[in-house]
Amino acid sequence: MKTELREAAVITVAVALGGALLGVLWWWLAPHVPLVGDIVEKRWVVYLKDSEGEQAVGVDGTFTLLGLAFGAVTAFVVFLLRRRGGVPLVVALGVGGLLGSLLAWRVGIWLGPAQDVLAHAKSVGKGVTFSAPLKLGAKGALLAWPLGALLVHLGLTGLFGPRDPEVPYGMGPGPYGAKPSV
Repeated sequence: MKTELREAAVITVAVALGGALLGVLWWWLAPHVPLVGDIVEKRWVVYLKDSEGEQAVGVDGTFTLLGLAFGAVTAFVVFLLRRRGGVPLVVALGVGGLLGSLLAWRVGIWLGPAQDVLAHAKSVGKGVTFSAPLKLGAKGALLAWPLGALLVHLGLTGLFGPRDPEVPYGMGPGPYGAKPSV
């Protein structure tokens, strides 16, 4: 059991550190939400350049799809390394995926455009288009990586994992099997 727990801890850390790569990919691949600054009644205001644009939803969708892909890849790699599976391994995949998603979210925000939208609008000037900061509107997207990892690992274990030995008919316990001696 100590070996399984040690391996689970290593898997948790390794999977969680993969979140940095997910964050960089999210920052790189997510669509940019265009904003425009303007002065109205001597005050700065910021508007969406395209009020009917779907870029904000695309940011969430990009994170979700990348999370599912990372979950599938990490589950496949962990399955190849440890076919026996086990509860600590599955918990490590889930916890590591969640920690990796949280890390990716923060890395993407850190790499993305400035968080102070009003100051950014003032610095670029009136009427100039600039990108909004990365924002994850659907917080449930953080669960894409762990759920993807758990589902893929379950499928791989079910299809290709080790099997329990088959007991020949009539040899096991039960009404038609061997009778216990009295």
